[in-house]
Amino acid sequence: MKIIFILSFFIFFSEAKYLDNHSCNECHEKIYEEYQGSAHSKSYFTDELHRKIADAVSATKYECAACHMPVANNLKDLINGKARPDKNNKTHTDGVSCYFCHTIAYVKKAHKRNINIKSRQADGYKPTLYGRLFKPDDSDKHSSVNNPVYAKNACTGCHSHKRNDNNVTIFHAMDTHQDSLECIKCHMPEIEGGAEKMDKRARGHHASHKFSGIHDKAFRKTGVDINVSVSGEKLTVTLHNKMAHPLIIQPARAKFIKAEIKRDGKTIWQNFQKNPEEDKQGYFAFSFKKDGQKIIVPATATSGTVHNLDAKSTVTLHYKIPAPQKGDEIVVGLWVQLAKSDCASAIELEDKSLMKPELIKEIAQKVN
Repeated sequence: MKIIFILSFFIFFSEAKYLDNHSCNECHEKIYEEYQGSAHSKSYFTDELHRKIADAVSATKYECAACHMPVANNLKDLINGKARPDKNNKTHTDGVSCYFCHTIAYVKKAHKRNINIKSRQADGYKPTLYGRLFKPDDSDKHSSVNNPVYAKNACTGCHSHKRNDNNVTIFHAMDTHQDSLECIKCHMPEIEGGAEKMDKRARGHHASHKFSGIHDKAFRKTGVDINVSVSGEKLTVTLHNKMAHPLIIQPARAKFIKAEIKRDGKTIWQNFQKNPEEDKQGYFAFSFKKDGQKIIVPATATSGTVHNLDAKSTVTLHYKIPAPQKGDEIVVGLWVQLAKSDCASAIELEDKSLMKPELIKEIAQKVN
């Protein structure tokens, strides 16, 4: 009798039917459209940089699945190498899916990386989805519940930190005291339009699901202030990071300062000759070593450092320059490489634009 009861309990709380991303479009057209243009919608199969790095780490195990393929119906097998990503499996191709984010029950803080704890869904019943809406509406596809985790911890499950097996930090975006509200404020601002097509409660706005970030040209200008001053043969560049996370959070990326003095349309001075890494103070990136030797993919690194600009902090850079003349133009820009130049030696990218520097923000001023 006890065995039958335990078996029945297990079946009752087995995984409910998975709602794929497209199924959300029926009621949440605007949110679905926003999401489709976001980085969350990308998967192992559509994000070349991530795929190439994951494959360079291991040809068998896909440990990145915990955050990049989190709703996979064989997640444990992907992580331990018993299975590989399958482009015919919807739970693999949906990326960081709507269903995953809205079924996080709570987030467990851990040393190597935080762990998303999924809600248990009753088999044979429509699933319950979590969110931040006050008095959320149910539908024929799911029930809805307001869960405090979405104000406090939902983002911290994947966007907090990651340490490799050698205890080397290879990703760091959030400190332990931070909560998801800081992420939501910037990356999910309130915009016009109800959360669902029917808009039963006549809500006039919803949280944007574009998850705007570094890929958005307008958005990325808002994160850092740049100020420039010139005194004799000294150029001073001040960077103020207004963001709630460090300037550099991902090991594949680099951000750097490009400073120029232009005279009659020609550059007479620049802070580096060919490679922005020449300017140590103005180049922000991770650096990793394995047993003393430089490596690019940090999964096996035994040590690591990062030249960074912490959240809500300021740094001042000083440059010796040729004495400027009246009419000279001082141009200072902050640039990003989504895949820094070193990546080319570790992975072969078909999309070369990933290594091409893109402007984040630039200021220019004339010498009077």
